Amino acid sequence: MRAYIINGSPRTQGGSAQLLDLAAEAFRARDFSVEQRSALDLLSALDTPFCTHCSPTCVGECYAQTAVEDFYRQLPEADCMLVASPVYFGTVSAELKALWDFGRRTRSDSGLLYTVGGALAVGGGRFGGQETTLRAIHDMMLIQGMIVVGDSSEAGIGHQGVAAQDPGAEDHNARKRLDILVDAMADVSRATRDLRRRVRGE
Repeated sequence: MRAYIINGSPRTQGGSAQLLDLAAEAFRARDFSVEQRSALDLLSALDTPFCTHCSPTCVGECYAQTAVEDFYRQLPEADCMLVASPVYFGTVSAELKALWDFGRRTRSDSGLLYTVGGALAVGGGRFGGQETTLRAIHDMMLIQGMIVVGDSSEAGIGHQGVAAQDPGAEDHNARKRLDILVDAMADVSRATRDLRRRVRGE
């Protein structure tokens, strides 16, 4: 089983990264291999780090032979994906949105169909737009055909996902909810593995 973890923060060592490192440990404890990626690092190789809709049907020409192409080529191997973003004006960071917009080709190929998705949002305050940011990440996942789960499992009933306060590593409630979210993502990933294998022709 394979988990992909995407950090949408421009602060690659900030609160989102701190919590995602804990998530990586939690996935490995549940026998998942883990790939961690930073949206900022992936976009840095591009002359134009955002989608300009250069063609009606995306063929990935604008990011060919870059880390973004490698990322999207590997992404359909994932059983689940945890995506994190800081809260910027009640929604996701520009870096995360820009990276996700390059996924038009993957969507056309149904590359993320039935991949299990979960979300984490980090705000400067306890009530700083985390839930609307989680909702934005969920919408991005649903449009790719992913299976979205929140932070509810047999270990406890939660809400949309992990709503953390910066600094993330010091938010004990967020750390608890994150472990529950990983638990749910692992359970649903195992339960839906045959669906992904079928649509991927494995």
